[in-house]
Amino acid sequence: AVPSPDRALPVMLFIHGGGNSIGSAEVYDAARLAAENQVVVVTVHYRLGVFGWFSHPALRAGAASPEAASGNWGTLDLIASLEWVRDNAAAFGGDPTRVTIFGESAGGVNVFSLLVSPPARGLFHRAIAQSGFATAATLAAAEQPSDAQPAGEAGSSAEVLFALLQRDGRAADRETARQVAEGMDADEIAAYLRGKSSDELLAVFQQDGVGMGGMYRAPFVLRDGHVIPDADPLALFERGTYHRVPVIVGTNRDEHKLFQAFMSPYVRRVFGIPVGFRDLRRYELVSEYGARLWKAAGADEPATAMRAHQGASVWGYRFDWDELAEPFWIDLPRLIGAGHAMELFFVFGGTRSDFAGYVMEDTESAERLSRQMRSYWAELAHTGDPGRGQGGDLPHWTAWGATQEAPKFMVFDSERDGGLRMSNETLTREAVVAAVAQDERLRNAEERCEVYRVFVQWSDALTPEEYADLDDCADHPLLARTAFEEQR
Repeated sequence: AVPSPDRALPVMLFIHGGGNSIGSAEVYDAARLAAENQVVVVTVHYRLGVFGWFSHPALRAGAASPEAASGNWGTLDLIASLEWVRDNAAAFGGDPTRVTIFGESAGGVNVFSLLVSPPARGLFHRAIAQSGFATAATLAAAEQPSDAQPAGEAGSSAEVLFALLQRDGRAADRETARQVAEGMDADEIAAYLRGKSSDELLAVFQQDGVGMGGMYRAPFVLRDGHVIPDADPLALFERGTYHRVPVIVGTNRDEHKLFQAFMSPYVRRVFGIPVGFRDLRRYELVSEYGARLWKAAGADEPATAMRAHQGASVWGYRFDWDELAEPFWIDLPRLIGAGHAMELFFVFGGTRSDFAGYVMEDTESAERLSRQMRSYWAELAHTGDPGRGQGGDLPHWTAWGATQEAPKFMVFDSERDGGLRMSNETLTREAVVAAVAQDERLRNAEERCEVYRVFVQWSDALTPEEYADLDDCADHPLLARTAFEEQR
């Protein structure tokens, strides 16, 4: 039954994750969030990878509008979805004046990007960034060759063009492809790129396998100067140049473990499935630093910046729940713990699913936490303040404190491990990087440099040039294997 206009429900628009290169809205069942918490939930698809974000000077030159020249096709899809909600929400009982955007991982990155996007102004009224971070690629990074100055990323449009020319047999190697490209005019390059099929483009990005990796990685969220301002998003938050809406930002305590479980040399895997540890101590250390850096970049720094401009309408959280079962004696609590994306089970009410029953040690406790989290999320959508949740019976989620001693964020955990509670432990990327040199748990240069490499590969907290200048790491280049990997 569609509510009458005076009883319209707030709309929550969810943006899925997947590195902005994979993923689908279809896997998210929002039925419980919608029905039990009285919100209209919209889940959206948007163009991904090279189809979502791609900018080349030849394509920009002939563009008919700033939007057409932006290269931010995925971002424009999200803006179009918000315009659709604005125009159509009332038809299905939604209130177009109370729209909350929320997204996880790359979806959280996209939430941050919409907060700074001028064309998105007025299209949403609250925001929740789950495990995202404020980032955007420069046009130089998106367009230049990887050996240019300034350097482009490995998946820049120049590198894509070189790879396509080689795959077509027009060049034997990259250097020859560069020479061929230099001999083509803008119209010829534009026609060549537009003439490629989706399969041909995807083949460039999937030479090392399907997924978020591969030989190339396409830059996403581009500082085109129109859809996304030509500035670092965190700097825009610090200046106050963004849409100042009530916002929740947060990360999971063990963000990196989901990735490390499938990538770390310190994990035993059978047919790609993690089953145990080769070195638990080093696994824990690398994962811990990756997660701490994610918290600094994805929650603490943007929350602190926004708090200075919009006052007590910024809330933070850390998701600590780690009570996983041990199916087939696999130590999921330590392999995954409060890992990346685990909070999605709770936000969408998936704690009653068959899968949850298989991997969760105590589904009753998990279900209780799910109800609490959904209550806070929905209360923000309804009123613009998570407060004490929809029933007014939960601990008060206070706003991000303005002083160092003030409470900063809510910890979401089971009652067995401390339950809901406020904390004020905050981080900066600079402090996390500095802590490595002082951490006595890292026994030698190899272990310290391994952590530094995580910072280079997963963030902009440390550049390759800065890594090369570290005295400890002179004998441990970025692409080198660890001694442990060599033993394997």
